[in-house]
Amino acid sequence: MDALRKPAVWIALLAALLGLALLGSRGIWDPDEGRYTNVGLNMLDSGDWLIPRRNEEIGHWTKPPMTYWAIASSVAVFGSNAWAARFPAALSYLLCVWMVWRMGRKLSPGNEAPAALAYATMLLPIGAAQMITTDFVLAACSTFAMHGFVHARFGDTRQRLWMATVWIGFGLAFLTKGPPGLLPLLALIAFDLAIPGRREHRLFQLPGIALFLLIALPWYIAVVMRTPGLLHYFVGSEVVNRVASDSFSRHGEWYGWIVVFGPTLLVGTLPWTFALLRFLKRLPGDVKRWWRDPAQRAADAPWVFLVLWVLVPLVIFCIARSRMPLYLLPLWAPLALLVGMQRGREGRPLPRMRWIVAWAVLVLGMQFAAARWPTHKDASQWADAIRERAAPEPVRKVVFVEDMTRYGLHLHLGLPVRIEKIALQPLPQSPYDRIYDDLIVEALHKTEPGAIWICKASAWPKIRMRIELAGYTPVMLPPYRDRLLFRVVPR
Repeated sequence: MDALRKPAVWIALLAALLGLALLGSRGIWDPDEGRYTNVGLNMLDSGDWLIPRRNEEIGHWTKPPMTYWAIASSVAVFGSNAWAARFPAALSYLLCVWMVWRMGRKLSPGNEAPAALAYATMLLPIGAAQMITTDFVLAACSTFAMHGFVHARFGDTRQRLWMATVWIGFGLAFLTKGPPGLLPLLALIAFDLAIPGRREHRLFQLPGIALFLLIALPWYIAVVMRTPGLLHYFVGSEVVNRVASDSFSRHGEWYGWIVVFGPTLLVGTLPWTFALLRFLKRLPGDVKRWWRDPAQRAADAPWVFLVLWVLVPLVIFCIARSRMPLYLLPLWAPLALLVGMQRGREGRPLPRMRWIVAWAVLVLGMQFAAARWPTHKDASQWADAIRERAAPEPVRKVVFVEDMTRYGLHLHLGLPVRIEKIALQPLPQSPYDRIYDDLIVEALHKTEPGAIWICKASAWPKIRMRIELAGYTPVMLPPYRDRLLFRVVPR
């Protein structure tokens, strides 16, 4: 019982409870969770861990492979279920709690417990730990890089080793989301320029850069050499267009950063938002002192480091015209550390245990409510409905005709299943980010036993006409959620 009274122990148990307890309580939600899970499962089914694919023929190039590798590995170990698919995100959350504790001990000894507790209980990390995205894997990798820098720069004797982990972390971040994974590196460069001592603690060292290149580049080189034009897509569409245009329709308006990032920062940092607002109130005065007095900057180096870690990436996210709440997730580690240091500055102890328990119960209640919330996005419910209608024949393929593709079926149907999206007529699309997999005529000629077709009821007259003109007959199954389900057989 004495061990349970130690902050490190009960914070770890609290984080494990919030991150893992209800991880598998709901099915995979489409489209995003289903898409990432489907690509990871295709790697596992095919044995090809190099090329991300949404099915055997179509590559999926919108993200590098680290998240898919993590999902595939987790499913291989824990089985084909929603808990296993989400485990990489939850593990990333737990690792970030641990790294925030360790960084807090270096940056502000004695304030590591409130920093780790803040990260463990903030709404955005808890919510993101229950979702399958690339963002928490990226946050864990970039936090690992910054964790190494903190240990190298703030007093650890094994500086070369820790600097090596900086570049390992950035290499893994680059494999997770490409250039956005390197945004914290800009904060490190700014910190090196602001604080004396960069000659003794060199960031750019040949062994570290070699480690980064060895980790980050081989996959890109391999797939670019195998896929002509892919490099142009990576640079042009996934980097330049996301920064400079609103081609992805992600709040690209001039005020979009206020609409997206303002509520994310205010609500996502609960219940610690007011500690950060108190810090923000003092920040202009601190910045004036740092600007005028290099000695003061050096004395307040931990504060300067955390402010740059937050502000440099945040400014770039605000300038870029592709904006989503989870883009900011890697900033929650420095925000939690600022909470810990601010409470230490004010002499505030840890919150009383009853308030922590009450907050944990509230958060778990929200997770439980989300799991029970009726939504058409839940692929497990779709899988039950399809399996019931297709019985006794197993489902080998599910074809969506100009409808939202529910890739989460790949996991919930329990077999290696091909999920396709097809169109009635040609549409403009990139060969590296395809809107649909096939035209309906081509898909009909490839039809096989065990295929279930799904479409909107409103589109049925046009779809039926195309099927019959191609020489096939639809065999109707009971509908589900305003969707028509059917098989096709040659006439």
